[in-house]
Amino acid sequence: MLHLELVRKLLPILGIIVLVLAIIGLVYFVIAYTKPKAAGIYITSNPPATVYINGQQVGKTPYDATRKPGEIVVKLIPISTGKPLASFETKVILSPDIQTVIRRDFGDSDDTSAGEVTSFVRVGGKDAQIAIISVPDAAAVTIDGQKVGYAPYKDSAVSPGDHQMIVSASGFFERTFSAKAIAGYKLTVVVKLAQSSANQVSEKPKEVPKPMVQILDTPTGFLRVRVAPKTDSDEVGQVKPGDTFVLLGEDKDSGWFQIEYQKGKSGWISNQFAKKLETNPSGSPTPSPTSTSSATPA
Repeated sequence: MLHLELVRKLLPILGIIVLVLAIIGLVYFVIAYTKPKAAGIYITSNPPATVYINGQQVGKTPYDATRKPGEIVVKLIPISTGKPLASFETKVILSPDIQTVIRRDFGDSDDTSAGEVTSFVRVGGKDAQIAIISVPDAAAVTIDGQKVGYAPYKDSAVSPGDHQMIVSASGFFERTFSAKAIAGYKLTVVVKLAQSSANQVSEKPKEVPKPMVQILDTPTGFLRVRVAPKTDSDEVGQVKPGDTFVLLGEDKDSGWFQIEYQKGKSGWISNQFAKKLETNPSGSPTPSPTSTSSATPA
């Protein structure tokens, strides 16, 4: 009888304990279900780079972290002790429980840099989707050894799993990489190709010979350079016989020549002690101004 009485007294307490545990379990379940899921981001580069996210320095490559899902701005500044390399900046959307991957090979300019940005957007359903965008546009796309078309390329029913991809274009270095397609998500890969050295070398435009003026012998051993094409104009410099200068213009009335007597400076000289040349005999102008003096003009 005492045993039964004890059981009757304990039953309400046990019921309360079970109810409390159930409530605690339900609370944990709701928190876990409603808590925002983290998104992953992995960044690698060659050479290593300082990583900025939304303007804040967060580390160096290789960089592996989780963040709140949503759009972020990623900037990479290469760490190099040699020649300057071009930095890189892009926007990506981080998806919950998915890792976004950024790879970058730095060059001295954007044209000589390469890399991929692999990101995901949830689209639902059981199929995996894929989109490949190339820079430059219309690059050839090969997936798992089969040429499938040209970028921008889309496939709305690709098999989930890892796929090897090759993106290539004439005049650019080929890019080979792997990406994983996930059921219910659209995989987007933006591929930047680097120009090949052959594509970077362009034919230099032929230099048009500039009209030149050569200074002739003068009684004074120099020729005055003046502000205006007349003898009573202010003197700004002197040039020596035998020197050649770029011809900038001629005065129709006096016939005087306007020359670049010093880099970035122009003036007028008498055509009596100078002659025009069809080509520059020395290959480059030879401005050699002397200080202004009070000698009689030549």
